[in-house]
Amino acid sequence: KSPSIGGFRGRNKTFQTRSKLLPIIVMKIAFFSSKAYDRQFFQQANQSHQREMVFFDAQLNLDTAILAEDCPVICLFVNDQAPAPVLEKLAAQGTKLIALRSAGYNNVDLKTAADLGLKVVHVPSYSPHAVAEHTVGLILALNRKLYRAYNRVRDDNFSIEGLLGFDLYGTTVGVIGTGKIGLAFAQIMNGFGCHLLGYDAFPSDKFTAIGQARYVPLSELLAQSNIISLHCPLLPETHYLINTNTIAQMKPGVMLINTSRGHLIDTQAVIQGIKSHKIGFLGIDVYEEEGELFFTDHSDTIIQDDTFQLLQSFPNVMITAHQGFFTHNALQTIATTTLANIAEFEQNKPLTYQVMCPH
Repeated sequence: KSPSIGGFRGRNKTFQTRSKLLPIIVMKIAFFSSKAYDRQFFQQANQSHQREMVFFDAQLNLDTAILAEDCPVICLFVNDQAPAPVLEKLAAQGTKLIALRSAGYNNVDLKTAADLGLKVVHVPSYSPHAVAEHTVGLILALNRKLYRAYNRVRDDNFSIEGLLGFDLYGTTVGVIGTGKIGLAFAQIMNGFGCHLLGYDAFPSDKFTAIGQARYVPLSELLAQSNIISLHCPLLPETHYLINTNTIAQMKPGVMLINTSRGHLIDTQAVIQGIKSHKIGFLGIDVYEEEGELFFTDHSDTIIQDDTFQLLQSFPNVMITAHQGFFTHNALQTIATTTLANIAEFEQNKPLTYQVMCPH
């Protein structure tokens, strides 16, 4: 095994100088849930770092944690799971840093990480515009039924019956969560001429500076909004924020959009809302049980998730597979920021984007 150097294990490499061989410590990073595009962008960003990177298709769990043996750093994505037993195994194997290549960190047990001395860093803002623009894409596609229109024309069916939409201009849009993504989304909808209502535990002057945007209590936002879009993090306080009670407070025929985290929505309650016509449109880029589905091709298999299959059967539901972040700009930022986070750890510098355990 590699010797312990600077508080973590590394691999010794050497190069020849005129006088002697000098050691170089090369950080070994294990990437879980990696795809071809991860390899592409991280390898490009790594040209200025020259770290050793190993990529695994597998998601992180208790069975796959062994793959990161002797890796001081592991890099995780949104559906990798790092509860206490996994963290304990990683720490015993020599891991010292968990680098999330995402903004969210709800998949890591932060208290256990702190108890084990594991540092956790993330990428808080890779491209808020990417997610905001995808959100608007879902709204337009659902409203004007673009997916149905596209398929009709492909079949030489030029009827527009059943494709009736509504003007976004003058529509009331509720923005739940007004961080960077929520703000970017609000700015776009303001450009359409929408009335903006916001709800956030930490109000921002930047939101109220957008047109006539204003903050209101959640109950008022639910009752007045024609479109409700979720842009808040997944926390104990926001888990199942959309549930039977909150759905009952919404306008009949409301459009509900979620491009944040799947567990913000109680899927069973939403299905009942669709059946009762309380929810007129549903657009989601995330799903509470997406870990077994998204980022993998299941086209030749039988999906066993009956709830997901039922959602797909509704004509007023549009689902995309967690692709809101997926732009060239965002992937570049994710790679460069992640490697910069690791460089700070390696050099014992303060961690700019460290995630601390809440007290």
